[in-house]
Amino acid sequence: MSLEPFFITVPGSSANLGPGFDSVGLAVNRFLTLEVSRSDQWTFTSESVDLQGIETGEDNLIYQVAAHVAKELGQEISPCNVVMTSDIPLARGLGSSAAAIVAGIELANQLLGEPLTVEEKVRFASLWEGHPDNVAASIYGGLVIGTHTETATDVLYGGIPEIDLVLLVPSEELKTKKARGVLPTELTYRQAVRASSVANVLVAALLQGNWQVAGKMMNEDLFHHPYRRELVPHLEEVIRYVQEETSAYGAALSGAGPTMLCIAPVQRGEEIQEKLQRHFPDFEVAVLKPAKSGIQVTKGLSQIEQSAQTVE
Repeated sequence: MSLEPFFITVPGSSANLGPGFDSVGLAVNRFLTLEVSRSDQWTFTSESVDLQGIETGEDNLIYQVAAHVAKELGQEISPCNVVMTSDIPLARGLGSSAAAIVAGIELANQLLGEPLTVEEKVRFASLWEGHPDNVAASIYGGLVIGTHTETATDVLYGGIPEIDLVLLVPSEELKTKKARGVLPTELTYRQAVRASSVANVLVAALLQGNWQVAGKMMNEDLFHHPYRRELVPHLEEVIRYVQEETSAYGAALSGAGPTMLCIAPVQRGEEIQEKLQRHFPDFEVAVLKPAKSGIQVTKGLSQIEQSAQTVE
């Protein structure tokens, strides 16, 4: 490893977009950044509000992932000091843990001389996370559609959607484990056929840029919305209000929630944000964009210079 510090920047993500459960992901322009330099021992520090209370040593998730990747490759990684900055809120359905997993994989990749292909990064990340939607979006940027098993991971890149994203972020956290705990263990054959047909049309609409149909399919999810609405009491009201009272195309839980994501016409996001903020004053309502790039690595720059080069 060079003595020269380097930076790893990873975008957050929104998964599912309703019926694309565990298979559709969209990178968003909120970022986790690591500033990495050589050290005598592993240390992780941050002044970011969204990273308060992080583990500061080898119990940090990023280190654990990086060490795992190195071990799988039959190598070891040298200790580093890692300064983390992030504006991805924790446990809100914007891929904070997925971004950390991807950052750990890229950290190992850089320390070991960049042996990994993009496909290998996606495979490592999906095996760790259990599904490819958030992690693949953070690796590629833009829209991704994927499937994953213990034996194979297949992900297709879907480009950069030309839309605005409006997010309603509750103040409370919702742990993914709790959100998965309310899901059924199985669906009937009839339910599975209907749910998968909605997901199929969602993907086709996303790839064609038919946002009206995409929004309609987001509203009609049968895989997780019916079960998670008890954990996100405002979900049905938000979907109804977005559909009936705004120019947005549709709304859905972002990942496991509790954040709710609206897809909107380009340059209409702020107008929709203002309307939603008035109607839902207890939420943080923010306008985001799809992130155009996934993992970005820069070397030998100051934090200010690095931040200026971050690609949305």
